[in-house]
Amino acid sequence: MEALYHQTNKQVHEVQSYMGHLETSDKQSVHLVENEIQARIDRIFSNLERLEILSSKEPANKRQNAKLRVDQLKYDVQHLQSALRNFQHRRYNREQQEKQREELLARTFTANGTHKKILDVANMLGLSNTVMRLIEKRAFQDKYFMIGGMLLSCVIMFLVVQYLT
Repeated sequence: MEALYHQTNKQVHEVQSYMGHLETSDKQSVHLVENEIQARIDRIFSNLERLEILSSKEPANKRQNAKLRVDQLKYDVQHLQSALRNFQHRRYNREQQEKQREELLARTFTANGTHKKILDVANMLGLSNTVMRLIEKRAFQDKYFMIGGMLLSCVIMFLVVQYLT
């Protein structure tokens, strides 16, 4: 039992040092390191199952201490397992954010798409191309009326401020 306990404890410390490598590894090798850590944790769990069986076969005066040591190892391994899951979750979220960022940067925002959609909707409603051209011409003319009105308003406000104050 002692030899298996020390071997398992050594494996736990090795996994802890591998967890440090996990933070510094590059994107290509991070999956390999994660898989290696998970395989080592699985081996540790199988050792812990054997240790539990062996600790129950210990003499009565050593049984309590042996179970306590096995429980401590089990707690440490569960902590390592949750740390690995937490790292994987953070990495997955980071990859999703990078993917969304790339999609947004690759997307082109143009008003032409909106204009085309409006034309498609108008065609579905049954408006003819002639009516659509009249509407576009009117929108073009309205733009100049709006600019002229804004300039006229600015001139009037300037004159009011200039002569009435």
